Amino acid sequence: MNVSFFGELLTAISDRGRQLLDLSGIVSSHGETIESLSSALLSGRGEASGVALARQILARYEALDDDGRRQYFRFLAESFTPDAERVASAARAYVQSPGPDALRRLTQVVEPPRLEFLRRLNLAPGATSSIVNMRTDLLRFIKGDDALAAVDRDFVHLLVSWFNRGFLVLQRIDWSTPANILEKIIRYEAVHEIKGWDDLRRRLDPADRRCFAFFHPSLVDEPLIFVQVALTRDVPGSIQQVLEEEKHDAAQIREPNTAVFYSISNCQDGLRGISFGNFLIKQVVEDLTRAIPSLKTFVTLSPVPGFSDWLERAKASQILTYLDATELAILDNLGDPAWTEDEELVAAMEPVLMASAAHYFLAAKNIHGRPVDPVARFHLGNGARLERINWLGNISPKGMREAHGLMVNYRYDLRDIERNHEMYAHAGTVAASKPVRSYLRLPEKSQALVPVGE
Repeated sequence: MNVSFFGELLTAISDRGRQLLDLSGIVSSHGETIESLSSALLSGRGEASGVALARQILARYEALDDDGRRQYFRFLAESFTPDAERVASAARAYVQSPGPDALRRLTQVVEPPRLEFLRRLNLAPGATSSIVNMRTDLLRFIKGDDALAAVDRDFVHLLVSWFNRGFLVLQRIDWSTPANILEKIIRYEAVHEIKGWDDLRRRLDPADRRCFAFFHPSLVDEPLIFVQVALTRDVPGSIQQVLEEEKHDAAQIREPNTAVFYSISNCQDGLRGISFGNFLIKQVVEDLTRAIPSLKTFVTLSPVPGFSDWLERAKASQILTYLDATELAILDNLGDPAWTEDEELVAAMEPVLMASAAHYFLAAKNIHGRPVDPVARFHLGNGARLERINWLGNISPKGMREAHGLMVNYRYDLRDIERNHEMYAHAGTVAASKPVRSYLRLPEKSQALVPVGE
């Protein structure tokens, strides 16, 4: 793979550099703490010594336990912050005499020293991967700690730059991809569990299946995000239809007209909140369109991960006013995992859950005035349209637990993507098809809120 070649080239260069320059004698760190080494790195002792310091800091960090790592992040929060007096002085100078020089000085003193520290830390070979792993730890410690939240913002600020689209490499994953990467695809799959190598082959090997992943040169052979695609002649309404097909229709393979994105998995916890999915979908659509001209429709088959929890809270809050007493009583049966085995109960449950789902997508909002469903926010924000709500689209234990079996299709119509995106971004408007809106029993202006803690 190209990304592996590039990574191997960088490794060879760094190995050669270490042979030519013995850094061990440049910095004496015997008895020094990770905090003192970090302060020394920020103070600046030259580029060569900076590389040596950065390597030692990362090695010391790896040796820390959770308490030590938490304390280290506290050190970064408390010690590497802007100097309040210098900020105030530069701000007064800018107000009194606005101009490029005053603005430059103000910008310099406002920037947290943590940013420069992280830039210098990234000098060490393989440091980008280590910094991503550091953020994985930071996210575990951050809850309810405003100081660590500020540290996280600095990590994100740099990671967004380091992992921008210009550095990402799109690769197709197939059965000939190196085994170490295929093993990671199995491990990182977050939507529909891959049950071993045979299951993976069923998703990669047939002519009507595709898988694509983004890689970054600094994370060699580590996918950042990947998407699985089924090429079909219609829009599937269930994941069972996609995953459990043993026979593949010959006509479908020859001239598919629909590309179904049925699983998108982020792989690196340390890059949480740094969006790659919108770039991935757009790039894959472009590549598939060029390779397979018969493709005209691009849809997802998406989970609804927050629906069950939302419905339970909404019922407890007595805001399901669009349901009558009989329908509310029907919802009580959701506590029995075997309810799908009773045909009469399934028939009675369908209109109740579909009406609730329509309310969930079209009327219920989070505290920011956006749909409560995170998957919906992602696809709607990228310009997709909510095309269809699928009854019992995922009857796996996870699908029943998270969404009472519901799945949805989001449609990416190239003619409407920009318009849908603008309407969503500026007014929070949910682009939805007429069939989806037909399930809604309340006026679409209804804004009954069930906050989800965002």
